[in-house]
Amino acid sequence: MPRGIVVFVRYVDWINKYVGRFAMYLIFVMLGVLLYSSIAKTFFAPPLWTLETAQFTMAAYYLLGGAYSMQTQSHVRMDLFYGSWSPRRKATMDVMTILLLILYLIFLLYGGLSSLEYAVKYGEESYSAWAPPMAPIKAIMCFGIFLMLLQAIATFFKDLAAALGRPVP
Repeated sequence: MPRGIVVFVRYVDWINKYVGRFAMYLIFVMLGVLLYSSIAKTFFAPPLWTLETAQFTMAAYYLLGGAYSMQTQSHVRMDLFYGSWSPRRKATMDVMTILLLILYLIFLLYGGLSSLEYAVKYGEESYSAWAPPMAPIKAIMCFGIFLMLLQAIATFFKDLAAALGRPVP
């Protein structure tokens, strides 16, 4: 593989490793918010912000952690024939299927950016009693989709190199 591609793959892997590890801790933030919500509902007046904060934290958790899951091959796979194939044949199939993922992520990112633009332009708020602005979570959504797209492209290059018999070092 050309040096530029190897540098791209390593850089994307490095970024997604650290973003993914940061995202792992968001589950504890969400649990803390839900614990506070339970205690507050039992002993005090129920806060309006806890449910949506937990939902937004969970959305950030899986959107920012998606690329890291792809990098570590932690996503669930349908393994009917795949497990019995040679590593080179697996890589060849992965090259073909990841192109579909890249196309999907491009459309998803386009829709996310359009939604973010709308939220910023019109000051979109949630339809709840708390009514938080939607732009921050939509920005996180777009960033997570962008990282997933970069990781999919990096994975494409890794699989292509493996299919050609020259894995990325």
